[in-house]
Amino acid sequence: MSHPANALLVTSQAGLTLIKASEGLESEAYPDPGNRETGEPWTIGYGHTRGVRRGDTCSEEQATAWLREDIGAAERAVRHLVEAPLSQGQFDALTSFVFNVGPLAFASSTLLRLLNAGDASGAAEQFKRWNRGADGPLPGLVIRRATERALFLSQEPV
Repeated sequence: MSHPANALLVTSQAGLTLIKASEGLESEAYPDPGNRETGEPWTIGYGHTRGVRRGDTCSEEQATAWLREDIGAAERAVRHLVEAPLSQGQFDALTSFVFNVGPLAFASSTLLRLLNAGDASGAAEQFKRWNRGADGPLPGLVIRRATERALFLSQEPV
């Protein structure tokens, strides 16, 4: 059962800044590097894919607006799955994490299991385990997970 206090949380500016820095801004649509035939899905902004076509461009303001919409699913997953009360820093870190790995991976993660068992410090140590691609650790994910862990452990007020 989700914790009632978490229902009021939304991603703060610190959380948005973390996600923006991790995702990077692309003002011109680019193809999915894993799909050489069609390039689908095309991506723009901070990882936005819905309705994006070859040749699309966007401003930073539009990219931020799309990001706010796109992180909604991650925020809902955190609110729904986490049974422990969260600080703002914990919520922001988890939203960034879920935005990157997806709600299904989070739902079955040891990170979530430890957090819901009341072991926040054990949960924090789990971030660094999620830093791999098909060929091993990825430098960008190592940095992202360290930043998420630091934000998770910060003493930001609710």
